[in-house]
Amino acid sequence: MSTVDHHLTSVPSGSFNVDTLSEEERQTRYRKVVRKLDCIILPLTAALYLCAALDRGNIGNAKLQGLQDILGGNTTAEKSTHFSIALMSFYVTYILFNVPGNILATMITPNKSLALGAIVWGVASTAQAGCTSLAGIVVCRLFIGIGESAFGVAVALYYSLWYTRDQLAKRLSLYIGMGSIAGAFGGLIAYGVSFIKTSKPAHWQILFIIEGLPSVILSVVIFFFLPSVPESSKYLSTEERAILAHFLKDPGYARKHHFDRTAFKRVFTTPTTYLNCLVYMGLSLSLGSVSGFLPTIIKSLGYSAAQAQLFTVPPYAVAFVGTLSVSFLSDRYRSRGIPIAGLAIASAVGFAILIAVPHNMAVRYFAVFPTVLGVFSVGPLMMTWATNTAGSHSAAAIRLGFMNGVGQSFSILSSFMFPAEEGPHWYKGFSLNIAFNIVMVCAALTLTTIYRRENARRDNEQLGEAAISGNPEQEKANMEHIEDDEEDSPDAHLHDLSPNFRYIV
Repeated sequence: MSTVDHHLTSVPSGSFNVDTLSEEERQTRYRKVVRKLDCIILPLTAALYLCAALDRGNIGNAKLQGLQDILGGNTTAEKSTHFSIALMSFYVTYILFNVPGNILATMITPNKSLALGAIVWGVASTAQAGCTSLAGIVVCRLFIGIGESAFGVAVALYYSLWYTRDQLAKRLSLYIGMGSIAGAFGGLIAYGVSFIKTSKPAHWQILFIIEGLPSVILSVVIFFFLPSVPESSKYLSTEERAILAHFLKDPGYARKHHFDRTAFKRVFTTPTTYLNCLVYMGLSLSLGSVSGFLPTIIKSLGYSAAQAQLFTVPPYAVAFVGTLSVSFLSDRYRSRGIPIAGLAIASAVGFAILIAVPHNMAVRYFAVFPTVLGVFSVGPLMMTWATNTAGSHSAAAIRLGFMNGVGQSFSILSSFMFPAEEGPHWYKGFSLNIAFNIVMVCAALTLTTIYRRENARRDNEQLGEAAISGNPEQEKANMEHIEDDEEDSPDAHLHDLSPNFRYIV
């Protein structure tokens, strides 16, 4: 058996025994371990997402800095279509390679899979600076999609190896919040680049180089310094691994870092997988709309190209703070569906104002804030929820990959929803976003209802079994002692169907 197939809960003989400590001492030492993990895992993965978001979304800024000139097209409509083709090409490979990318993350150590993805997209992003035609940009963005497919939602899987289910959302919010920071930072970089006095290389080429090279450098750092898996990472001592394993025990949740093929059947035969996809489709549509066209939308309010880059910064900054706050509350109250529904409503309200108030530019700019806040804050909550409710590491890998792949198909749609000739009103683009924000609300509330009912049913069944046995306290103790990580456990391949597993709603 390879190193990555070792079980998280297995501790070598003669190693540190957690049971000899008092509960207070165990908690104190666990907090120290978590802080130690946070100090290395969060900065590295957050920096990686910042680079990924910059490399994925900088085409929107590059468009305003002259990229459009090499994409071809004689009319405004043709130029708009060519840009949309360049924009959506990323999503083609990103969708196709999502599930394989996530499975790869369960078969080799995460530091290797994440580093591999980063170097692929980093090189491809930088190479865009040397492109002279639409075809060249499309090829580069296809490779950016391949690289990011091995990274995006795979980090949620990686976090689930190191943190408990009610610690994930706030950490994923910091990670995905880097998308908001990337939007703000990207706008500032583009604004600064616009003042460079040069004709060759062009401003858009400088932008691709400045934002692409850091990903290549960071991929090397990730490979050597990101902790691999808890049971074998040299970053932790034997005592720290034992402490971590003790607190990561979760009745009904199989937290093994390996790939269980039985997860395929479970993931694709439960309706909750497809409800997850509905939420993510709406999220991807709005996220693609904001990432690809926010500078263009703001420019339509009457600002110059340089000013439009600068005015993208405040909405993204507000979204970052909002994402952290909502995710913290979500973890604290162990609630996912209600916050997701509320954020989708906020996004819908923002898009509705953009339609309803076509001439008041101050109000339209204000409407951008709830739109961006809603779009970016749903991401970490939905990734956390899909992971929390899968029941096993393998099922989470497949569910996240499938959900993200299906959802990102709507990012392709978003690439064609804001043609230049329909601005500044874009009734079609704004209306579709409103419609699918409403779909997100309905799907999230339905999922919450399903999970609550199933939790109640399992609680009642176990209470009934305890009553029949005549020893409810012993039954409860037995349930809490079960470790579904164990290979010979009868529940090992049940995933979220394990009778001891409970959903976070």
